[in-house]
Amino acid sequence: MVGIMMLRTWVLLAILSVSSATRCSHRRRVVQAFNVRRNASSETTPLQVGNGNFAFGVDITGLQTFKPFATLSSWGWHNFSLPTTPNQTSVEDFTGLDWWTHGRLVNYDQPNPAEPDISNWLIQNPQRLNLANIGFSFKSGVNVTEADLTETSQELHLWSGKISSRFLFKGSLVEVETWADPEVDVVGISVKSDLLASGVLGLFFDFPYSDTNKFDAPFVGVWNATSDHSTKLDQQSSSRATIRHTLDDTTYFVTASWQGHGTLSGPSDGTHRYLLTVPGTSHLELTAMFTPNLPSTTRSLQDITDASSQWWRSYWQTSSFVDLTGVKSANATELQRRTILSQYLLAVNSASFNSPQESGLVNNGWYGKFHLEMVVWHSLPFARWNQFPLLWRSQPNMYQRFLASSFERAKQQGYKGARWGKMTDPTGRSAPGEINSLLIWQQPHPMYLAETEYRSFPNSTTLNRWDEILTATADFMASFAWYNATTGFYDLGPPMYPVSENTQPNATRNPTFELAYWRFGLDVALRWRTRLGRPVPAEWLAVRDGLAPLPIEDGAYAIYEGVPGMWTYANTTFDHPAMAGVYGLLPPQPPVDLAVVRRTADRIRDTWTLEESYGWDFSMLAMNSLRLGDVDGALNYLLHPVFQFDDAGYAVGGSRVPTPYFPNGASLLTAVAMMAGGWDGEPGSHFPKGWDVKVEGFVPAM
Repeated sequence: MVGIMMLRTWVLLAILSVSSATRCSHRRRVVQAFNVRRNASSETTPLQVGNGNFAFGVDITGLQTFKPFATLSSWGWHNFSLPTTPNQTSVEDFTGLDWWTHGRLVNYDQPNPAEPDISNWLIQNPQRLNLANIGFSFKSGVNVTEADLTETSQELHLWSGKISSRFLFKGSLVEVETWADPEVDVVGISVKSDLLASGVLGLFFDFPYSDTNKFDAPFVGVWNATSDHSTKLDQQSSSRATIRHTLDDTTYFVTASWQGHGTLSGPSDGTHRYLLTVPGTSHLELTAMFTPNLPSTTRSLQDITDASSQWWRSYWQTSSFVDLTGVKSANATELQRRTILSQYLLAVNSASFNSPQESGLVNNGWYGKFHLEMVVWHSLPFARWNQFPLLWRSQPNMYQRFLASSFERAKQQGYKGARWGKMTDPTGRSAPGEINSLLIWQQPHPMYLAETEYRSFPNSTTLNRWDEILTATADFMASFAWYNATTGFYDLGPPMYPVSENTQPNATRNPTFELAYWRFGLDVALRWRTRLGRPVPAEWLAVRDGLAPLPIEDGAYAIYEGVPGMWTYANTTFDHPAMAGVYGLLPPQPPVDLAVVRRTADRIRDTWTLEESYGWDFSMLAMNSLRLGDVDGALNYLLHPVFQFDDAGYAVGGSRVPTPYFPNGASLLTAVAMMAGGWDGEPGSHFPKGWDVKVEGFVPAM
């Protein structure tokens, strides 16, 4: 009997092993079907290798030869020198502006006309650095351009994280492989060509200075300000060299290692360009490590290729998965393409120790700073697609690091708890700005992320990890709400900006989405206390149950209470239609009237100026449509002509923000996860009728 049981166990394990292998093979075929292929450099988006905290963007050569795409990191930041204007020489000299807020003066971090220099310095500093460019140098006696190359081809291999490139120069073949290590900020490069041995082909390392562009796209850095920064060779041998780059008070290092005998020369006169040549060999294996301090070790190319292949294979195998390949529809194929490529790009650009900037690690938006109101869009897909280790890189650790500055911000304004900033950087400081200081919808984000994590990990570890942050957040939210003795309700604002950021702050009271999100956040905080077996604060309960009703104008939800001509004037029906989020991104709550929700969805569909939308609006509208039972409408939003993704899967930014705009790709994945896994009360797939879709690993949304 024991022998028979052991045989049955062995057979079962063998079946499971075969099943797992078959599943892996099928996933690999689906993923690889969407490998990105190019025959010329893009003018706006590179192909990238990276690990979430570091990314290296390349042109058609597999390097940064003709297009100076960026090498960006989570740690590479630069500050210009502080102003020397009297009384504006330090951060402490910035005083902001006072606004009347419910009968008292409250100080906000806003540019002060009396302090223009320090105000502007705080807005522009720090900036994220393009750490260096690495490209091919051609010794041909003429200025070589991309047009001089022939038979160019390039492929991004999604399953392994490799970019392979090939081209002919003067009839000679050049083959390039580009990789990034999944844990260390190092790029690995393999070049095969007879042009190496003859000395016609070499590699350059070039270093730009920083600049003060609000949007630094598609390229980052200033290449002609060579006297404003310095580089030097710190260490050099025939197979290794370290270059030190200093910009004002910022210093970092690039350590290049290669096989065989090579020579690194430079910099060239008036530049910060170094040239590596390896005569006598037709195969160069190079690694370039980027570090804020001198490195003690290096990584071989083999180390990098092995680690990258293993990491990406595991990423695709462990992720939740949507397989649309059984659907004979161009819409399904395009949705699959966007989904697969967004998964790759978010792992490269958004899986950081901080929330990513909205342009990821491709170029610089808002000086390279990141926006805390985007945290839920950036981070949520990692939870919804079962990539919690990537979520845990930043959450809740980032909030923990910013807790002290957020406590101080709330205290200075006369509130309890912690008030999270908006446009920020690794210091946790919020850049001065009227919208930056008056926006509030970022406050409940920790509740949304914590509750999402708890649904997959309902244990004491999750509760304790988020407890301090949720308590501090709820204390502020309850303190911020103002009791209106006339109405008997708690109001939000004024002054404030809602999600759409396009209203008059002193007239904005009780915006629909913020009211619903405030109620949701406080409800999560109260449940958190109950789960921990701790007393429920009376203030939280009073505010949650006493918030003003959601404002309704002409039978549909309005942007805010009393907004004039909500559904009749074009100046109100543009930007983010956040009202849809109260029954889409957010789960149903008692104040939500389903009939009003439906009328609001119809009004948005019929009157909203979606041509001016550039962000996550379409995904939010798709989730609203899904909850309302309109699956086809949801698909139409996700494939809306304005909601564009380029050939490499980057979300197109539009006229108001540069490409790429990563909240689009992240929100797309959040909406597709809802289509795949459903939500409480409606679990399971919600794809168009007749679609043969296979899904794995999704927990229903709230």
